[in-house]
Amino acid sequence: MSKKLYVGNLSYTTTETALTELFGTVGEVLSVKIITDRMTGRSRGFGFVEMAEHDAAQQAINQLNGRVVDGRAIKVAEARPQRPYGQRDERRGGGRYRF
Repeated sequence: MSKKLYVGNLSYTTTETALTELFGTVGEVLSVKIITDRMTGRSRGFGFVEMAEHDAAQQAINQLNGRVVDGRAIKVAEARPQRPYGQRDERRGGGRYRF
């Protein structure tokens, strides 16, 4: 059973290939995705790694959390499920004037 991990505090120069190689030392990597800004295309400093086995994912958390990659100590944790699009934080913005 596969397991998705959150990887944070990434350097803007870290590549998906580098993460694949790093996590590949722990277990089989199914996919790697670094999240980028839509406007600039620049990394937002975090991404996700999907590991093939739950045990390998836990081992990756234990071994790689805090490891320095490209000059930054990365954070590795179990990814939380994504919220459906319509259930975002409703306190943001709004079209009402407050008097």
